[in-house]
Amino acid sequence: MPLLKKAFIGFRLTPELREELEQIANAESRSVSQICELLLRGGVESYRKEGPKYLQRLVSRKKEI
Repeated sequence: MPLLKKAFIGFRLTPELREELEQIANAESRSVSQICELLLRGGVESYRKEGPKYLQRLVSRKKEI
């Protein structure tokens, strides 16, 4: 029996980020939703391992750009 997903989350993002997600999805033959879920799962796992240091590192990288 397939796993049914019942949770929905919506958020705003820049058109540039959406385009990048669409490009990744196309390259991987997956949906944008699947790519977002995979990337979020990876981020959650990294946060579990590193805690707040993970987010601090991401925020400091964004400031450098």
